Amino acid sequence: MRRALSLGAIGISLWSSVVCGGQSTEALPAAPRALLQNAQFGVVTSVRGLPLTVRGRLEDMWQSRTLDIAEPGGEFRRTGAPADSELPLRRMIAAGCTADNYCLIYYERGGNPSTFHVALFRWTPDATRFEWGGTASGNLKTIEEVRKAILSGAVKAQAGPW
Repeated sequence: MRRALSLGAIGISLWSSVVCGGQSTEALPAAPRALLQNAQFGVVTSVRGLPLTVRGRLEDMWQSRTLDIAEPGGEFRRTGAPADSELPLRRMIAAGCTADNYCLIYYERGGNPSTFHVALFRWTPDATRFEWGGTASGNLKTIEEVRKAILSGAVKAQAGPW
């Protein structure tokens, strides 16, 4: 009986390590925190309004040949949609960019259940760098709400999937 309990405890420990292994609980680093505290994000209303290098970096993160994201309010693959659907897997909800080349994107990823993600990029015409990202609640509507949620700790850091 003790052996079965010990094996069960080991199994639970290993399972929780696997589940948590893909998730980062890293707090928002100091540099992006300072940026978000003082940033004025200009609203981006369309996926095409994002800088080209940011769109390219999203394709890389999503391991996609195309930018697999619908416009705000557009149709996308929700829970139960066929995997071979031509609809994108993601839908942009809100985005904004600063005058000093940072972009913040909040989007929904379809699935069961669907999830909500935030990604912060630093971009230049030559290169774009992913700065930080996390999971958020689905009740945010504006880029200002997203910024405040990140600063409050309501957005939890993640390593993927994006």
